[in-house]
Formats: sequence, structure tokens, C-alpha cells
Amino acid sequence: MSARHAGLAAGRWKTMPFMLQMANVGSEVERAFTRRAAGETASCGLAFERAVELLDLTIADERNLGRVGELARAREALADNLAGGNAYGTDDAFWKGYFGAFARAARRDS
Repeated sequence: MSARHAGLAAGRWKTMPFMLQMANVGSEVERAFTRRAAGETASCGLAFERAVELLDLTIADERNLGRVGELARAREALADNLAGGNAYGTDDAFWKGYFGAFARAARRDS
């Protein structure tokens, strides 16, 4: 699969603070939920792919080594919600709260 965020994958992602990285992941997650609620399956899938790509870039960022466990679990549970059977039982409100905290922190830090 080719990078949907080619500029970020090329190295720009690693220049962003962690909170901003996660806020950007959250934007794609929010987009996926909005598209899913509107019944736009294809658009939801694309937003989900972008969110996972950004999470993978965040996991690969050496500065985040101490967070890899949480990030990998978040990726797994998010994929379960958007593309699996939702065995973890998360809902949109949970993810909005999770990623919303990063967005608020990124705004505070900017």
C-alpha cells in the first residue's frame, strides 16, 4: 500500500510533537466516524486507512518508544471498532474523548 500521507511519511511526521501527531490521527478518526454515520462506507474506509497510517508513523517514531504499547493497543482497538466486530466494545464517544484530549493538549502547547 502506498503512503496516503507521502510528505509526512517522508520524515515530516517525526518533526511534529507527539500531541500534534495524535491530534492528527484523531482528525482522521473523526472523519471516519462522520462518514460511517452518513453511510459512506468507501469514504469511511479511506479515512480509517489514513488514521492507521498515521498511527503507524507515530509508532515508528523513535521518540515514542515508551508509548508503543499504548499506541499499538489503540491501533488494535480502533481497527476492531472501524473494521472488525468491535469485540472491545468501544464506541465513537470513547474515541472522541481519547483523541480529543490530545487535540486539547496540542492546542495548549502551540
